[in-house]
This record gives sequence, structure tokens and C-alpha cells, in this order.
Amino acid sequence: MPFLKNYQWPLLVYASVLEMWRLTVSSEILSDTAAIQLSQMFGAIFFFHISEYILAVKIHGRSNVTLSSLLISKQYLMAMLFSLVEYFLELSFLPGLKDNWWISYLGLVMVIIGEIIRKLAILTAGRSFTHLIRVQHDRRHEFITHGIYSFVRHPGYSGFLVWSVGTQVMMCSPISTLAFAVVVWNFFAKRIPYEEHFLRQFFGQEYVEYADTVPSGIPFVK
Repeated sequence: MPFLKNYQWPLLVYASVLEMWRLTVSSEILSDTAAIQLSQMFGAIFFFHISEYILAVKIHGRSNVTLSSLLISKQYLMAMLFSLVEYFLELSFLPGLKDNWWISYLGLVMVIIGEIIRKLAILTAGRSFTHLIRVQHDRRHEFITHGIYSFVRHPGYSGFLVWSVGTQVMMCSPISTLAFAVVVWNFFAKRIPYEEHFLRQFFGQEYVEYADTVPSGIPFVK
């Protein structure tokens, strides 16, 4: 199908990574610790992306949803592959680092909390939640200030930040934890002002007052 062409490379890599996970976890090379941590990470990744796509179809209709709703990009895949390289290197040369179970479970809690925050954002906003920034006002685009949006302006971003960093904390991978935190924060630090430029155009003074009283949900981003 033509619409699959733009996503062929990401999907092939994603499928390859999943197959690598299946083979490594089923082998006798990995310790119980590694098998559990890898299973948790791939489970978290699979659930996150599939649930994003399912919710997008349910809310916007299948005809209005593309595979971009899986939120899989080349950059994202490279980041995850980098985290796997770090994990296996540390597993080989610093195996004791992976046995910090209180850190690993903290990461698992972060993953769950991040998922809950993001999915609450999607379900609360409904049709007003899209994966692409709207640059033209749509009559279906409502100004949402209730529920989780009464606490932070961008709970979807907050949830993703917590979730993505949590996947690396769960793996006890210090380099990827820092890298994910910096890269994801920097992405949203640039995205939020750009997005809110249009939101102020759409909703005027009402949004200005909302932004003055409700935090963005991303640390150090006004």
C-alpha cells in the first residue's frame, strides 16, 4: 500500500528490534535480571505505541489516522538502539550495575505514571488532542482546561517525558537516562513555544490567562 512507503524503514527496524528481543530473552546467555529488564522495556515500548495508535483510531476515526500515530521515527529508533547498545555493554563489563533493583523498579513506576498521565491527556482532550501541531484553527479544536489540564498545560508532553526517561531508569542505564532527559526536554522546550504561538492565536486572551496560571508541565519551560 502506498501510504506504508514512508514508514517502511522505521517499521522494519522496529520489527527487527522486537525479533532481537525475542531471541535474546529466550536464549540462555542472558541473566534473569537482564531478561526481566529487557522484557519490561520492550513491553513498555510495545504497549505505548500500540495504545497511541488505537486511541487515535478510536477518537479520530481510521480514515483520519496514519502510521505517524505510532510515533516511530528514525531518530526515536536510533535513540532506542543506542540505549540497547549501552545496556549490553554495561551488562558485559559492569553487570553489578544492573542489579540495583530499587532503581529499576523506580523506573518501572515512572513508566506507569508517565503512561497514565499521557493517556489521561488524550482521553480528556479527545478530538482536540493530535500528534501534529495545528497551525490552522479547526472547529473541533476545543480549549481544554478541565481534568488533568487544570494542573499542567501539556500533560501529554509531561507524560512522555516521564515515560521515556523511566524506560532508561528501569534499565539502570545512566548514560541513556541523562541523554533521554536532555534530548526529550530540549525537544519540548522548542515545541511548546511554537505550539502556543498558534494556541494564543486560536483562543486569544483566554489562553494567555490560562498560561499565566497553569504550568507547562515540562520543568523550566514557562
